[in-house]
Amino acid sequence: MTTCKPALTAALIALAACISLFPGRADSFERTEAREPCEDFTPTRRPMFGDLHVHSSYSFDSHVSNQRNEPADAYRFAKGEPIILPDADGEQTLRARISRPLDFTAVTDHAEFLGPIRLCTGDSSTLAYWFPACVMGRSDWFYGRLLAANYWVTIGVTGDENQKSESLVCRLGDCDAAHRQAWQDIQEAAEAHYDRSEECRFTTFIGYEYTDAPNHANLHRNVIFRNDQVTDTAISTYDTGSRNVPELWRLLRAQCLDADNDCDALSIPHNSNLSRGLMFPDPANDREVRDRLEFEPLVELVQHKAASECRFDRLAGRGLDTEDELCDFEQVVADNLAMLGTLHGEVQIEEAKPVPLAEYGRRNMVRNVLKDGLALEQRSGINPFKMGFIGSTDTHSASPGGAEEYNYTGHLGQRDAGYRNVQDHFFDNPGGLAVVWAEENSRDAIFDGMRRREAYATSGTRPVVRFFAGKDLPDDLCSDPEMVEKAYASGVPMGGELAATENSPAFLVSAAKDPGTSRHPGLDLQRVQIIKGWLDADGRTHETVYDVAGNADNNAGVDPETCAPTGSGHKNLCTVWHDPQYNSDEPAFYYARVLENPSCRWSTRQCQAAGVNPFAHNCSEQAAQQTAKLQQDGAIGDVFGRCCLDPAQEPFYAPTIQERAWTSPIWINAHKE
Repeated sequence: MTTCKPALTAALIALAACISLFPGRADSFERTEAREPCEDFTPTRRPMFGDLHVHSSYSFDSHVSNQRNEPADAYRFAKGEPIILPDADGEQTLRARISRPLDFTAVTDHAEFLGPIRLCTGDSSTLAYWFPACVMGRSDWFYGRLLAANYWVTIGVTGDENQKSESLVCRLGDCDAAHRQAWQDIQEAAEAHYDRSEECRFTTFIGYEYTDAPNHANLHRNVIFRNDQVTDTAISTYDTGSRNVPELWRLLRAQCLDADNDCDALSIPHNSNLSRGLMFPDPANDREVRDRLEFEPLVELVQHKAASECRFDRLAGRGLDTEDELCDFEQVVADNLAMLGTLHGEVQIEEAKPVPLAEYGRRNMVRNVLKDGLALEQRSGINPFKMGFIGSTDTHSASPGGAEEYNYTGHLGQRDAGYRNVQDHFFDNPGGLAVVWAEENSRDAIFDGMRRREAYATSGTRPVVRFFAGKDLPDDLCSDPEMVEKAYASGVPMGGELAATENSPAFLVSAAKDPGTSRHPGLDLQRVQIIKGWLDADGRTHETVYDVAGNADNNAGVDPETCAPTGSGHKNLCTVWHDPQYNSDEPAFYYARVLENPSCRWSTRQCQAAGVNPFAHNCSEQAAQQTAKLQQDGAIGDVFGRCCLDPAQEPFYAPTIQERAWTSPIWINAHKE
């Protein structure tokens, strides 16, 4: 129900909140902004595909990668318009465009250095403009820009100080004023591209990234605001100090949630796989528990720096507290952000070395975090780790939604443009998408979907997935034309909670394949799995994986010469499933994982396009020939050698992948009926 707040910033907003702008509609979400009613309103909700992790040239590491597209350009790209990106030589020649527009996007530039980068790129008559790191960042010299990147990272990102050191550029110019101007420009770009008309074609969210990485351990969060009521500045580690995410939450509460102006915000963690096990510590007190649950209902499960669901090392023959062999999907060998430190095909940073399973942080993987949440609840009475799933790209090329394997232009500006992608960023991937179930394409509807965790992650494709649980869902629900209405009426959707019943609740999972486009049709579905995690009577956590629909042995594959799909699968899969090992005394969570038929990885496609076929018996010979050609044109080092890696000798890599979707979990709370 919409509730009227006594103090709103404008009478029109008060009217929108207190008087329904949509006669005859029973809104299930609070309306906090003034806008036209959406013509396309679906009470049973529809999937909105988006990207909540996007960097433009306002981010220091995008700027120094010779990427010149601003927030407005990123929004244009998300809506299906082309942009121009730097090529491998740094020239602005690469035309990029996604095949299908997104429904929503947030530009999330790094809060750290918004001000300094504005000074570096602003008025050339100022002393700040000529600060050495600024000059190097604007340079045409590739190595000069890398030195600039190292300067910014060292001074304000990878340290673990309680008080970050300001750049000397801030003595030559007003960094605070520049920060506020950049933050205002970010808001204005979001407003300019937000469709407030009844067509509701595209939604923007104002946001930024909080970028803490002590000793390269990734503790980053994307802060997403509900509407245009936001904090005066983008709160950064310069405000909180390092290793102090609870202070971020405290400041967001004080400056946003408690501001009595309809401000609301989420902080979405990402890349726990690179956090050295530090992303999800046990809460220190009750306040941290409450703040984590309120600010972090979602986690970014997949993006271009790998996936964080779970981890299985094929060479070791075991996983990180898992036996799930599909957990080798898009993993990297390191456990921190130094994994990006490859140049000319050679790893340049010691911290990027492979980390064996025995030393790899257990809570780097979200599935383990969810299991540990059940154990913490048994001890403290509250589960602090009830997180739903989204994916995003983390593009630093202003290219939201650029997660198509066949259309991947890189996400790091010049650093992974052209041949540099397979040479220096072979183990990265195009990233994923965030999918939120919402009644309409508006900020309020989508934000409420995120807060209630009715969302799912994909590895970049666009299957449509539903997941419900309820004690009274009939076994024949898949064939019922009112399946969705009845599932909402008698159960809870993904992200929900259910009191334990004597017998297993019924789980409804429905998946429809990504239709794709006329030029690039979507792949058939192979199977649907349900992953269960639970806590036994002795306080030990467990997990298991059930195949509930489809068939793993469907003989689907790819043509090794062309990457064209072979074999067939399913256009739709649907089932109502009961847990054969259900125990009402054991708290548990369940989520669905939907697997497509095999397809060629982006790297395989780009290697083949360069004349190097990872499937060929003479791949190494082809790689040497094509590398020699590029070296004649100025390339340094082995360019295509990784195209010929033997997957039998690799812990995670293979030339083919299975695109997938992960629904947010449903939690079964024992003894709460």
